[in-house]
Amino acid sequence: MADYSQILQKATSEAKDFIDNPSKLDRLLVELEAKLKEVPAIGEKLADLPLIIAMVKSWIKKEYQVNGKVLAIMVGALLYLVKKKDLIPDSIPVIGLADDIAVWGLALHFVEPELNEYRAWRNENHSL
Repeated sequence: MADYSQILQKATSEAKDFIDNPSKLDRLLVELEAKLKEVPAIGEKLADLPLIIAMVKSWIKKEYQVNGKVLAIMVGALLYLVKKKDLIPDSIPVIGLADDIAVWGLALHFVEPELNEYRAWRNENHSL
C-alpha cells in the first residue's frame, strides 16, 4: 500500500519547484499539449484542460493573477498527467487512465470557481 502522505508531500514539493521556475512550467505545458495530441478525448473531465493551460500561461506572462493554492493544485494535476509516475500505470488498458481522471476531477473540483473567473476575464480581454 502506498503512503499517500509521502506521495502528496513529494508532489507538492515538485509542483512548487515548477511554480518557482516559469520557464520550466511553460515547458511542462508544452509537453502536456503534445501528450494530449496522442491520447483520444477522455470526456468531460478533460474539457477544461486547455483553459487551465491558458490560465497557467497567463500567470507565467504576468497577465493574470492566480491564487497560490489554486496554482499549486493546477500544476500538481498537470504534473500528474504528464509524468510517468502514476499510481496505476497508463499502460494498463482503461484502468490505467482511471487515476488520471480521478486526480483531474478532484483538481477541477477545487479550482472551478477561479477557473470560471478566469474564463470570464479571458472572454472580456482576449479573443479565443
